[in-house]
Amino acid sequence: MTDYAATRDRVEEYFDRSATKVWERLTSDAPVSRIRQTVREGRDRMRALMLSRLPDDLRGARVLDAGCGAGQMTAELAQRGADVVAVDISPALVAIARARLPAALAPRVSFASGDMTGDHGRFDYVLAMDSLIYYDTHDITAALQRLGSRTDQAVVFTVAPRTAFLMAFWGMGKLFPRADRSPIMVPHAFVALQSAMADRLHKIDRVSRGFYISECLEYRP
Repeated sequence: MTDYAATRDRVEEYFDRSATKVWERLTSDAPVSRIRQTVREGRDRMRALMLSRLPDDLRGARVLDAGCGAGQMTAELAQRGADVVAVDISPALVAIARARLPAALAPRVSFASGDMTGDHGRFDYVLAMDSLIYYDTHDITAALQRLGSRTDQAVVFTVAPRTAFLMAFWGMGKLFPRADRSPIMVPHAFVALQSAMADRLHKIDRVSRGFYISECLEYRP
């Protein structure tokens, strides 16, 4: 079993120092490699899928963007009228998200860097796109319970599904020396997660585009 705090710190180290420029480019309109283009397109599809689980009109709703990254989800939530708390473990990514947010939407958004499962208040919805993919079943369950205890409607999140490709990728990542590893996605079988959450999880859909494979799930507290 991994330690949540240790994994969280490794994710922060990676995104705040090693991968900031790569992530900034990936989440922009700048040209990228063919492989990264599939990741960009996959993420766009997943973001649209997750947003489809929420009402089009979010005026009066309070939403947590848990692991906001460069802020694409944050901006779309605010555009729908939500009051958004955008949190990411990486201060560098939060700075990018803040700079990119249109000025007209700024009054609806509060940014913070730190643990997305910390006490950021009470919410109608929580969206956690690809921000729980580095954790094992125990840590995901604990994170969902913390988030769910302060959520009135639903926590919509993603995991890496347990496919042959991702299992091979996961195994290869474990071969590298610890100091050279980027955070590795931990593949999950839906049945195991659902059992750990007392059958309160619902499978929404899977997005598979080139090197991007992610599954959208919904937890209703």
